[in-house]
Amino acid sequence: RNALNAEVRTALASALALAAAVGVAGCSAAGGTPGSQPTRHTVVILAASSLTEPMTAIAKDFEASHPGTDIQVSFSASSTVVSQVNQGAPADLIALAGTAAAEPLNKNRVVGSTASLARNTLEIATPPSNPGKVDAITDLSRPNLNVVLCAATVPCGKAAAKALSAAGVVAHVVSYETDVKATLTKVQLGEADAAIVYHSDVVSADGRVRGVPIPASVNQTLD
Repeated sequence: RNALNAEVRTALASALALAAAVGVAGCSAAGGTPGSQPTRHTVVILAASSLTEPMTAIAKDFEASHPGTDIQVSFSASSTVVSQVNQGAPADLIALAGTAAAEPLNKNRVVGSTASLARNTLEIATPPSNPGKVDAITDLSRPNLNVVLCAATVPCGKAAAKALSAAGVVAHVVSYETDVKATLTKVQLGEADAAIVYHSDVVSADGRVRGVPIPASVNQTLD
């Protein structure tokens, strides 16, 4: 279960190193005067909320191993990140949840190459005690079950809709949240019986939610 997080962390660390290297190249080096302080520079990252845990950890480790580098990360729904960039928000690195999320991105605002960092799949999250007794995606249609999903405008919402459609399930949805973290929080707080989130979010929750697999035949892969 931790393999996906390791893959994401490795890929993000490589992307961050490249972004930082570009930033350093644009800075003047500190002089050699004894006692002088090294030039500080900042790397600004706009990232999907699903990357909160790995990106936060990577940024912290990177700063510790690269004195003089400050990593500033802002997390939002992928659609919000794209909107921010299109409206002129400065960023050295953009990390979105899935290549499809980048389609509305103004290509004139992007310098350099793009790459898929890792693959992710969907998973059902329930409270640890699983009060709704959710064991399969078909259970999400039960009228006594409170289900939350990501908004249809963000990648996790679009993927969840496709998975439910493929399974022939009309979920009993009580709310649509702005991003995957807000969706997961509803379950963690006991305000929902189930949610469809990313597998990596269930892993990162570290026991605060219970994961229920979605069959590969209807599951969605994001890369």
